[in-house]
Amino acid sequence: MIYPVILAGGAGARLWPVSRRSFPKQFASLMDGPSLFQRTVERVIAPGFAAPTVIAAEDYRFLAQKQVDDIQAPLGQLIVEPVARNTAAAILVAALTHKDTPDAVLLVLPSDHHVEDERLFLRTVNKAAAVARKGLIAALGVQPAKASTEYGYLKVEGGNDDALVISRYFEKPESCHAEAMVAEGNWLWNTGIYLFRVDTILRAFESHAPDLIGPAEAALALSGEDLGFRRLDRKAFGRCADLPFGKAVMENLDECTALHLACGWADLADWHAVKEVCETDGADNLVAGNASAFECTGSILKSADPDTKIVGMGLKDIVAVATDDGILVADLSHSSDVGEMVETLRAEGAVQADGFRRCYRPWGYYETLSLGERFQVKRIMVDPGAKLSLQSHVHRAEHWVVVSGAARVTVNEDVRLLGENESTYIPLGAVHRLENPGKLPLHLIEVQSGCYLGEDDIVRYEDDYQRDEVA
Repeated sequence: MIYPVILAGGAGARLWPVSRRSFPKQFASLMDGPSLFQRTVERVIAPGFAAPTVIAAEDYRFLAQKQVDDIQAPLGQLIVEPVARNTAAAILVAALTHKDTPDAVLLVLPSDHHVEDERLFLRTVNKAAAVARKGLIAALGVQPAKASTEYGYLKVEGGNDDALVISRYFEKPESCHAEAMVAEGNWLWNTGIYLFRVDTILRAFESHAPDLIGPAEAALALSGEDLGFRRLDRKAFGRCADLPFGKAVMENLDECTALHLACGWADLADWHAVKEVCETDGADNLVAGNASAFECTGSILKSADPDTKIVGMGLKDIVAVATDDGILVADLSHSSDVGEMVETLRAEGAVQADGFRRCYRPWGYYETLSLGERFQVKRIMVDPGAKLSLQSHVHRAEHWVVVSGAARVTVNEDVRLLGENESTYIPLGAVHRLENPGKLPLHLIEVQSGCYLGEDDIVRYEDDYQRDEVA
């Protein structure tokens, strides 16, 4: 049995504006169909594989659970990282959760990769598992397409198709070193996909990153069950060093093994990479969503908003991507620099750097339609059977108008059922709650008025989702 561990904590800033910190690329719709995260989960639902463990950042726990539920996939457990501590700590925690089965083989894989040939991927993973069962660390590598500084590199010293001997691992080299490695011809890109026995990887941590073990063990020992999630202890996990697995372990190994992954693998790190794996037109343009191209070549034209039309004319090697609140226009050769641009937006205080108009919550989502001095208008959707926290506000009053579905509304001691086109008023300071008792999504319009309309103006009395952050 192979035990998959899916790492789902990245932010994906280089795929802005579709990917942002509040809704990163692994959960976004970069291509038609399921998200990258959902494709990763489905990839390991196969004979001989246990239900996957997902390790997600605290902000993404409900999003990850919902996307698993949407594809009706089995889930072993969902471990919540209270703070970001990179891949070394996450992989160690996964191994420690399987400590009682030391010969179990773990498959660690990121949640944001593209795989063209799923069957060949599984065949390679099963071959790597056979190597891992012998007590070796097996990495999956691919032939470099160029001299990139975005990947770790594996130096091949010999071996065969069943197992390549790796004498050295180099974590994300400088450009000059990457060019030399590719020219040398015996280096592979590291995909970040690993297989190893539990006892093998725990010994590797003991030898090369022993300072991580104590905090990780404490984080697990003090963890708690929270609505089906396993939440690591914040204080203990926060003591783990912020290290990538490649730097903490792989670079320090005297030797490991690798298998060549030739299944159409790609790390969709930027828009150029997305274009490489998507179908293009006769002029090598990727045209997606509400977009049109006229006399363009080698370009990306994508609108993620059905109400925003993108039209390109005479463009060459340009990326133009739009959402309802942000548009990126750049030379395709600068795709890898988009993350730096997002940092600049963040420093300028642009809300679009990290957030969308639509904000997802465990009960559904809300979307800001209009915002002005002393007022805000929102569209709110509540999933069937879900309810917001019992709450009050210090600085604002609210009006609710039901557009579709049914709403159970609590205002102080009064509980009412509202249908379509019915409304209610929530006075400033009133203790209130919104619920959807029906079997269809509840849609309503909320009009806020007051001197302060921030999401942190909330006093919460009860919350089914046991959140500390704002609703």
